Amino acid sequence: MAPVAASEGAAVVAATDISWLLWLWALLLVVWDTLSQKGKARHLPKRIPLPQLPRFTCIVTGATSGIGLEVAREFAQSGAHVILAVRNPSNGKKLIQQWTEAQDKTGGPEIKAEVMELDLVKLTSVRTFAKDWEARKLPLHALINNAGVFAMNVKQTFSEDGFEQHLQVNHLGHALLSLLLLPSLLRGGPSRIVNVNSAMHQLGFVDPEDMNITKRKYSSVAAYSGSKLAQQLFSRMLQMRIPKEAGIDVILVHPGEVMTAVTRTLPKIIQEAEKISACVRFTPAQAARSVIFCATDKQVFAYARALREMGCPVSPYFSSNSNAAIAKSRIRIEALSKRRMEGGLVQTLGSPVEVEEEGVLVPVSDTAQVMLVEVGTCEG
Repeated sequence: MAPVAASEGAAVVAATDISWLLWLWALLLVVWDTLSQKGKARHLPKRIPLPQLPRFTCIVTGATSGIGLEVAREFAQSGAHVILAVRNPSNGKKLIQQWTEAQDKTGGPEIKAEVMELDLVKLTSVRTFAKDWEARKLPLHALINNAGVFAMNVKQTFSEDGFEQHLQVNHLGHALLSLLLLPSLLRGGPSRIVNVNSAMHQLGFVDPEDMNITKRKYSSVAAYSGSKLAQQLFSRMLQMRIPKEAGIDVILVHPGEVMTAVTRTLPKIIQEAEKISACVRFTPAQAARSVIFCATDKQVFAYARALREMGCPVSPYFSSNSNAAIAKSRIRIEALSKRRMEGGLVQTLGSPVEVEEEGVLVPVSDTAQVMLVEVGTCEG
């Protein structure tokens, strides 16, 4: 069915899914983004130069491989206090040992990294992580929600919490983590929540009545793109709900299409095609540049502040070339009552949350509504 309305950041579709025409157009945009990303990012240095950051604390999820590893290493080598939030603590400890040995040879700042266990597939693990971290009463300057899953050619899987795997790891787990760490982010203000998103959100569709994709035909692409779209919508709502006095901004970044091992379970012909496409894909180190930029650069903070002053109900979105961009989301607008939304929140993440730190009240009782679908527009 054709779209009935469109706006900056959202196209409203009155259907049970996006039309094939819209989906094909979105696919072309994703392909074009992949083919052109290296050219668009040619102005970027091989690595983002960071000053020494002895008073900077950040948490990086999924920090033992891919983009997360590169981001964590760059911050650690700059003297920042880096927490590797990972499923396998032993792998994280090995990395820190390697970084420490390398830093001893080069004479750089002391490595102040540590490992804390976090399994996003289990919401109990998210709550335990947040409780242990908040007990230390330390400031947090950047929460980098990087961990993600794209389980291609694998049957649909659900977590012990009852949620589809992509939805929980890519969206729900990070949403809960962000909310529970608001006190330390307030202590570290100005601070940022950086959500690593994907251009594939353009292929996504979020149905509040079928978040687990049990009523529609399941595919890994639908699950992944839908989870990234849900993450994006939640980021916007969180940015809107947190008052500017809190000094916390929620940033979205598409790091680019990256060379990964997600095709290892696919047929050989697709794996070979993946190797050929390496000439246009980023390495994890190249993709990490935009994430580091969003976590540290003053321009990002200024841009987020400007959007707030303009009254734009959006979360700042940056592309792989570290430039601000417009997120082309597509979502069906549902006439959901506030009570029904809050009911979905309690069912999904538990009781509503309110945080007060240093006299600043963050009213997040309806911020955590991960099912929220209606987003506003910002023109001009």
